[in-house]
Amino acid sequence: MTPSKETLLNRYKQIKPYLHRTPVLTSTFLNEKSGANIFFKCENFQKMGAFKMRGAISAILNLTDQEKQRGVVTHSSGNFAQAVSLSAKLLGIKANIVMPSSAPQVKQDAVKGYGGIITISEPTLRAREEACQKIINKTNAILLHPSNDLDVIIGNASSAIELLEDQPDLDYVLSPVGGGGLIAGTALAAHHLGSNCHCIGGEPMNVDDAYRSLLSGKIESNETSDTIADGLRTQLGNINFPIIQKHVEAIIRVEEEEIIAAMRLIWERMKIIIEPSCAVPFAAVLKEPLRFQNKKVGIIITGGNVDLSKLPF
Repeated sequence: MTPSKETLLNRYKQIKPYLHRTPVLTSTFLNEKSGANIFFKCENFQKMGAFKMRGAISAILNLTDQEKQRGVVTHSSGNFAQAVSLSAKLLGIKANIVMPSSAPQVKQDAVKGYGGIITISEPTLRAREEACQKIINKTNAILLHPSNDLDVIIGNASSAIELLEDQPDLDYVLSPVGGGGLIAGTALAAHHLGSNCHCIGGEPMNVDDAYRSLLSGKIESNETSDTIADGLRTQLGNINFPIIQKHVEAIIRVEEEEIIAAMRLIWERMKIIIEPSCAVPFAAVLKEPLRFQNKKVGIIITGGNVDLSKLPF
């Protein structure tokens, strides 16, 4: 069932005190380069440095008191791990975090800094899920899914809600697609609060499961996770996929070199730190200039938690 406009707005009101209202930035140079009028919603300035704070605080606030006492557990390579750790800390709840051994050290350190209790697992989805299950068996903690959870999706919608409050007449709003939690929330906000605003996803060619899922009508998976956009290596779930099918107009795929070039442009021209995953929707706009020509385009810049020792340029 699609969450209603009232549901989105009531949830936004509930989580707002725990969030930063992030800025919307523009660049004349990037507008000229792309041929579109782009409004970047900068979630890299969000608490813990990414949009994931929105979904995490939404999910934890909506647990029962009994559930809160049991604590929470999640698996994440980085940003959701940090978001759950910080949200749990703000609400006085215990957070167990399963992180793959491949997770950047900068993200592991941040999780510890926010009070999350880390368990390292092999970097496969199966290993991560098994490690979570062990913690649940031992502690009875509540599992929070980073993207395939309705409370997370509704919380994620708040970023596009703010963007549409600032720019009510957007023609398009774009977000990256990984696990599907952000684009599902963004699409709901565009549907309920936009004025004929279309939602489009950007996805790396190397992990194009969402693109293929929209074509086939069923959830597809990837053979490889070989993309610089480390936040987009996960796949869609049974809760967010129906929302994406219904409300996302298209998914545009981009090559690795296009992601790096788009990331570099944003760093150089806008003077902000963004993760490779954030550059994917901007790369999508550059890839299809005719679609976005002279249109007002919102882009969710998803986060800025970058390992500065491993920049691709």
